[in-house]
Amino acid sequence: MSGPGSAALVWDGDIEYDFGPAHPLAPVRVELTVELIRALGLVDGEHATERRSGPYDEAELLRLHRPDYVASVKARSADPSLGSDLAHGLGPGDNPVFAGMHDASMRVCAASKEAARLVWEGEAAHAFNPAGGLHHAMPDRASGFCIYDDPAVAIDWLLEHGAERVAYLDVDVHHGDGVQAMFWDDPRVLTMSLHESGHFLFPGTGFPDEIGGPSARGSAINLPLEPGTTGDVWLSAFDVVVETVVRAFAPDVLVTQLGCDTHATDPLAHLALTTADYAEMARRVHRLAHDAAGGRWVALGGGGYQRVSVVPLAWSIWFAELAGVELTGAIPEAWRSVATARTGEEAPLTFDDGGVAVSAAVHDRAVATGLAVAEAVGRLVFPHHLGG
Repeated sequence: MSGPGSAALVWDGDIEYDFGPAHPLAPVRVELTVELIRALGLVDGEHATERRSGPYDEAELLRLHRPDYVASVKARSADPSLGSDLAHGLGPGDNPVFAGMHDASMRVCAASKEAARLVWEGEAAHAFNPAGGLHHAMPDRASGFCIYDDPAVAIDWLLEHGAERVAYLDVDVHHGDGVQAMFWDDPRVLTMSLHESGHFLFPGTGFPDEIGGPSARGSAINLPLEPGTTGDVWLSAFDVVVETVVRAFAPDVLVTQLGCDTHATDPLAHLALTTADYAEMARRVHRLAHDAAGGRWVALGGGGYQRVSVVPLAWSIWFAELAGVELTGAIPEAWRSVATARTGEEAPLTFDDGGVAVSAAVHDRAVATGLAVAEAVGRLVFPHHLGG
């Protein structure tokens, strides 16, 4: 579905967005992703190119984030000894303060804005910022490892530069609450999130009855899934709800957050997807981007905490689809050596993780719940998109 040079990898070098060595959001997982994409020859100048991000200024940031919050981030960025600001979500736990966090967060936003610009201005059909996807940040506070909300930045830029309708699809295991909140009452933006149910997992939101504000009913779609949900259940929910609504919405651009903490081995969550599921997800989303959004697809990273065995593989699978390249063969030995040297972890030999087994009882419960959720969401949102 991609033509020559149709995909762009937006990357500025080493990640400075770093909460410290004990924090699960390790920059190395993104760095190893980029190195694997390169080792696979995907940024070959024909199918894909590598691009640096452009400028991003505080006036743009303040369109989405409150001045008092930004001022607090800037102050602690310059002087971490100021300590916590719990009112703005900054402090021990998920979002510890660190030197340079304002500039690092701005760089992530700049890369997501550049990915949006490349796609909107026709320099690339598809673009990927693997450092992006910080979807929990709110207008007035940090949340869930996220300081500034770069997916919202990309969407806002698109709307400011002529896009009339933007569809945002979030496949992270955690509900995309920050993006939903920022466009809750904006009928131009369709936010969709498939995630582990908030009954079991942070941030405790994202239920079927969250369907948008009074001026935008039906513009928020949430599909909360049971622990143990496997790829077949996930894909069925996508087919029944997401594909149907996106085709009806007919966006100018599709923006996706590609968190891979849905994997069966992720230490922070409880779904049961595999690398084969990611390949099938990528094929479906790629097809949908072409069928419903003129091929315009902006992709961002997100969660995922198996820094060697899952994240680089998952995002390379997604990027290969963006570039229109089929991955075959083993993972390059040179990359495996680098990954092990950097982390001390053994790197996988192939992209096939061997699948996952869940008990019949867990699978049956996930199937029943997934079907019930899809039906409930359909009843709530289909009338706003399909009539009737």
